[in-house]
This record gives sequence, structure tokens and C-alpha cells, in this order.
Amino acid sequence: MTMHTDSTTAPAPSIPSPGRLEVRRGLSALRPEMYARALRLTRSPAAADDVVQETMLRALRFEDQFRAGTNLRAWVGQVLMSVFLTQCRKRKRERKALDRVVADPCAWMKKESKTTMTKLSKRPAEALEKLPNGYRDAVRLVDIEDLSYREAAAKLEVPVGTIMSRLHRGRKLLAEQLADARVAA
Repeated sequence: MTMHTDSTTAPAPSIPSPGRLEVRRGLSALRPEMYARALRLTRSPAAADDVVQETMLRALRFEDQFRAGTNLRAWVGQVLMSVFLTQCRKRKRERKALDRVVADPCAWMKKESKTTMTKLSKRPAEALEKLPNGYRDAVRLVDIEDLSYREAAAKLEVPVGTIMSRLHRGRKLLAEQLADARVAA
């Protein structure tokens, strides 16, 4: 009596890629080094533990992006720094929100106020007008009209990454023009 097995019912065991294996093996070896670096950055053992734990989780979540044979220590270091900066930004936003509530206990019920600036002074306005359209629009929407990257991207009908790129280049060009105008004056 022969048994017939259907290959479509049983999933084939997945074999981790070499990069994934390297990440999984290397993370535990790098843990003491990650903790030391996180402790230098946070200056708190509890916060350092949080950074290391989140770094390990994120490294495992994105292990398929690691290329086998490259520098795992550097890759994990970048992940750790990204985690640390993300946590710093989050704490800053939380502090701002709490400061607002402390100053005005009903602040959480009020709508966010938009930027009160209505127009730029002459030199910055002229420098902004000299920028190429895409850069000018990105700088105007995000820095002057105080829209989020996502809102500006939707308004200009471009990806968020394009807004970020145009904003970076536009700010750089604007700063150069303003520096040139100051030297010429």
C-alpha cells in the first residue's frame, strides 16, 4: 500500500537567507556592545535597555535587508542610532504636548493653531521666488504654510520622498542665495 501525499497541502520549510542567519547569530554577540553604546547615548541603564531591545526587534524585523558578508556591526549601529533618534523625537513631542497642557489644561480640546506668519520680508521672499518651482513650492508649503510632508505631497500630487528631497535641496539653495545676498550687501 502506497501513500499519496499532496505537495500543495504541506508548506515547504523556509530556509533563512545567509543574511538572515548572520543577523540572528550576530545580534546576541553584539548585545554588550549595543548596550554600551546605548548607555553612552541615553545616560540611563533603563533607557539603554529599551534602546537595545527595540534595536534587536527592528534588526530582526528588517533582517532581510541585511546583505550577507557586509559589516553587521555597522548595520546594527545604524539601526541603534535610528531607534535612539526616533525615541528622542517622540519624547520631544510628548514634552511639547505636556508643556501645552500644563500651561492650559484645556489645550488638548483646542484646535492646533496654524502659523501666524503671513508673509516674508523682502530679501527672503525674493530669494524664495528665485528657486525652481518644485523646490519653491515644497519650501513654501512645509516651512511657511506649516503643512506636514504628507499634506504637501498630496497638494503637489507627488510622493512624500519627493517632498523631502525637494525641501532639502530648496532649503540649501535658499540658504546659499541668502548668504550670497548678505555678502553682496
